[in-house]
Amino acid sequence: MGSNSPSFSLPPQRATFKGLLFDMDGTIIDSTAAVEKHWHAIGSELGVDPKVILQTSHGRRSIDVLKLLSPEKANWESSPKEECRNTMGYFRIQPPFQYSHFSRDLGAELSCVGGQANVLYTDVKHMEGLLPKLHGDDAVEIPGARALLDALGKANAPWAIVTSGTTPLVTGWLGVLKLPLPEHLVVAEDVANGKPDPACYVMGREKLGLGAADEVLVLEDSPAGIKAGKAAGCKVLGVVTSHTVEQVVDAGPDWIVKDLSSVKLVGRSDRGVELEILDAWDLK
Repeated sequence: MGSNSPSFSLPPQRATFKGLLFDMDGTIIDSTAAVEKHWHAIGSELGVDPKVILQTSHGRRSIDVLKLLSPEKANWESSPKEECRNTMGYFRIQPPFQYSHFSRDLGAELSCVGGQANVLYTDVKHMEGLLPKLHGDDAVEIPGARALLDALGKANAPWAIVTSGTTPLVTGWLGVLKLPLPEHLVVAEDVANGKPDPACYVMGREKLGLGAADEVLVLEDSPAGIKAGKAAGCKVLGVVTSHTVEQVVDAGPDWIVKDLSSVKLVGRSDRGVELEILDAWDLK
């Protein structure tokens, strides 16, 4: 890359915010491997190429993806049944372990098709709740995420998670990785429309007790989420963890960094939380 090319090279910048709103997957954690296994299982069940699903599923709510692929299964919750057979009304995941290895706290239905334990889930919240339990080893924290969240907690700073995932998914991943659980969550089932609709970030700001006139920072990785944050009237910091720099730039954030290791809390006052943003992307 030549000396005149854009790069992560801007000097440190400081900005103060009344509150911070974090996206989850791609911003705080990276569960790409788990999500790919998840959608491969669903794609196989529906007869849809998983690669086609994965091209558009990142940053979108599962229910919105299912509305396109299989509307009859696009439900937040349903009443589970106890069965030990192949049921066409359910999705079926086949983990690489036997029935005896399942623990009761999975909260999943089990079938014994062909002598192999199959997890049957009946709705979106159920299926997402299984992801951290079945694929907990496939998720890692985004660099800098733990340090930033710990610093916010020590400073008693207002922050929330605003995500396209459901409550069982979010709390499951935070539990697996032992990351801080925020006081406030905005999850997929809280809003009628997912990102890029700004409703989720408007709700997040309101949960922090803040209004449109307050400086609030959204931290996001996906173009849809970046656009949602901007449409909600927030400042947005984009992280290049799941999309290309070009895709993040096109979404229009206020700052772009590689990951959260470039974001440091340097102070807390009546004005808000002061952050230092290091090595941001330079478009000049």
